[in-house]
Amino acid sequence: MSKPPPTLSLVPKQDAGANPMHEPYQLRLYVAGETPKSLAAIANLQALCETHLPGCYLIEVVDLAKNPELAAGDQIIALPTLIRRRPPPLKRIIGSLSDTDKVLDGLELPKAPV
Repeated sequence: MSKPPPTLSLVPKQDAGANPMHEPYQLRLYVAGETPKSLAAIANLQALCETHLPGCYLIEVVDLAKNPELAAGDQIIALPTLIRRRPPPLKRIIGSLSDTDKVLDGLELPKAPV
């Protein structure tokens, strides 16, 4: 089973920000340890970003099992929680991120062309 990235570790795509018209989307995912739900949320987010935001995103995974005090900063009350930090305004969604349309709509992310 693959492990989530360490707490507060940025996982940039090599060409993040390659599109000069847009800054990269900065996404922060709060999880609690290496639970199946946390691992699913990480995998779902990575797949979503590869499909809909290729080369234009940064993912930060925060493990609240290791650093619970970090929950207060973004007012985290449920896990997993994904926050779109940039571009403004701040948007958030709670859950395993398995419903791609719900995540894209909730965070106002662009959809890949069909």
